[in-house]
Amino acid sequence: MQTVFQQKNQQQAPDETSSISSRNYRILWRWHFYAGLFVMPFLIVLAITGTIYVFKPQIESALYGDKLFVPAGTQARLGYDKLLGIAAGALPPDAKASSIAVSQDPERSTEAVFRLASGDSSSVYVNPYTGQVQGTLSVEHRLMKQVRQIHRDLLLGKWGGWLMELAACWTLVMVGTGIALWWPRKRFSAWGTLLPRLSLRGRAVWRELHLVAGIWVSIGAVFFIMSGLPWSSFWGKNFQAVVTWADSAPAKTAPKVAAKQTQVHHADMPTDAHASMPDMPGMKMQDLPLASVPWAVGATTVPTSQNMPKQQPRQRLAIDQVVAIAARNGMQTYQLALPGKSSGVFTASYAPGAGEFVRSDLDQQRTLHIDQYSGKIMKDMRFSEYNPVSKLVSLGVALHMGEYFGLANQLICAAISMALLGMAATGFIMWWKRRPQHSIGAPKRVLQPPPSIRRWKGYMALLGIIFPLMGATMIAVWLGDTLFFKNRA
Repeated sequence: MQTVFQQKNQQQAPDETSSISSRNYRILWRWHFYAGLFVMPFLIVLAITGTIYVFKPQIESALYGDKLFVPAGTQARLGYDKLLGIAAGALPPDAKASSIAVSQDPERSTEAVFRLASGDSSSVYVNPYTGQVQGTLSVEHRLMKQVRQIHRDLLLGKWGGWLMELAACWTLVMVGTGIALWWPRKRFSAWGTLLPRLSLRGRAVWRELHLVAGIWVSIGAVFFIMSGLPWSSFWGKNFQAVVTWADSAPAKTAPKVAAKQTQVHHADMPTDAHASMPDMPGMKMQDLPLASVPWAVGATTVPTSQNMPKQQPRQRLAIDQVVAIAARNGMQTYQLALPGKSSGVFTASYAPGAGEFVRSDLDQQRTLHIDQYSGKIMKDMRFSEYNPVSKLVSLGVALHMGEYFGLANQLICAAISMALLGMAATGFIMWWKRRPQHSIGAPKRVLQPPPSIRRWKGYMALLGIIFPLMGATMIAVWLGDTLFFKNRA
């Protein structure tokens, strides 16, 4: 027993004699190490896919230019109903039209999207002047769609999305502890703090590059995380729902039909193939077959068309009629989602980032829901009516995706992504050079944490409350550290 007690004292002695700042440094280094160890593989994927995706307009123009663009014609354009019929002829008979792009660009082909019997979707590109089919592309399997899905969920669905969200949240811990480790503890000097001393050799120069580059890129990293999290699978979905629910300035809607009249219309619905399908109530904007939906309206409920009385013919408006209605209401370029059920509506949505909408003209974002029978505007949602949080998120998303101020925005995003990739690489090299044989090489555990570390515990607890998924993993890490490493250095 005496020998064990002496050994324990020998283990604790360094902690008891070390300065408070030294112990704080070791604790923060340990958290930085483990956060980095978890985050690094995901950070590499995010950096590479993000850099590729930010140049989506240029890449898709190079890959699919023969389908996306046509020579500007002098003759009148064909009607959209005619173009949709031509596009349908390029696919199997059981393909169902789901959306069509309406554009005023004289050099752009018309894209019509169809749902196939297999469950996948296919885009058909038609010359709007001649009616010639330019070609077809799979919606799900085209290159940039795959890159985006890897960026969001590693092609693993919900679980992959949660992993990427956790990696983003733990990057905040990595950045925060990294800044604390960088913070000058002695006399400030620009060299070694803001500028790297490249005269150093070996592991020291890699450490210098990691520290100095890290402080410069930290602002961009935090921006990327905070602007990307609103799209995440768990936190982002719930945050979007809360913001939508709390919105005190609802979008303008058409006058409501009296409840009694609505009940009569539903009672008189004929039992056709569409009526046998589930009805529309409860469908959200993000469920519509659109390539891109503004974040601010993604969780809003899609209205239903007003069903006609039994004695009147229930004929859906032609697409050209709907296009004319949207034009009279000030919309010229947009995606038009077609109603898939008898209670569905036409939805015209201008969402920058989808198709030809390269630049995010935020104030031009708009969504119109149009009754498929009467042509009445059921709901009109404009950027000017978004709440402040939605406007801020929309701006963040535009900047995050390099859409807000053209090529310069894209280059800045790519530079930040590549810098983060460099941080991951230098961190790995530092660890590889330092690690002992047959050991992970984690910084030694502090057995006597100083009271001042409680402030950092408070920061971590706050992050865990704001991001519950991260909070759950924090508890798991704390339990593991307490149960398995309690008396280990």
